[in-house]
Amino acid sequence: MHPVLFELGLTQVRYYGLMYVVFILVGIFLIKKEVKRKGLPLTEDNIINMVMFFVIMGVLGARIYYVIFNWDYYGTNPMEIPAVWHGGLAIHGGLIGGIIAGIYYCRKRDISFWELTDTIAPAIILGQFFGRFGNFMNGDAHGVPTTMPWGIIFPPTSIAGSQFGPVPIHPTMLYEMVINFTIFLFLWGIRKRNYQNGFLFSVYIILYSIGRFFVSFFRADSLMIGSFRTAHVISVILILSFGGFIVTKRLWSSRETL
Repeated sequence: MHPVLFELGLTQVRYYGLMYVVFILVGIFLIKKEVKRKGLPLTEDNIINMVMFFVIMGVLGARIYYVIFNWDYYGTNPMEIPAVWHGGLAIHGGLIGGIIAGIYYCRKRDISFWELTDTIAPAIILGQFFGRFGNFMNGDAHGVPTTMPWGIIFPPTSIAGSQFGPVPIHPTMLYEMVINFTIFLFLWGIRKRNYQNGFLFSVYIILYSIGRFFVSFFRADSLMIGSFRTAHVISVILILSFGGFIVTKRLWSSRETL
């Protein structure tokens, strides 16, 4: 594992940054297919601009969220706040930033928020899959020590290696890669069924939150709210909120039956 793919003079190309590029390109491709299938009033330029806007807002939200819950460190090291290349992007903050961007974008273009979120949900979870590969190469978003045979020793220059040294740890980023790709396959497989708007996005949130809840037991870098892991608290809130939304709105029903 090494965070740098290659160097050209003083310029470094990092795996984590490369994964963002891959996510954007693949995401645009998938969203274009879904926009065309659903007949949404978005041109190719609209889609590209929308994806870039959502990515920027997602990264901004992810960083702000992480900084807030690590203020003891960042309050005394303010120059580290913009240093995202040192790690420190929280997916739940990214979702908040993305949702805010989505609400703004849909109001501006007079598009159904829930229809758009259903359209992009598979691309989002696939992007998280690519992101976790970037975490793996960085050696961050890592787990606690383990005696399991699949434990991995990370290089001493990585975040995980500097924390635990030559000790096998849970490769939690790989756990999430498997979970995220499985969720993507499931969402992509059911996307053409005639569910109510909001169902696919809600299922995405619920399934990811369940996966993240269990993976967080093995994370060594969890953000905390008092004595509770932030990911556990947020995951439970999301599962209950979106589960209740599905049930109260009967989103699993075909649109023709309501």
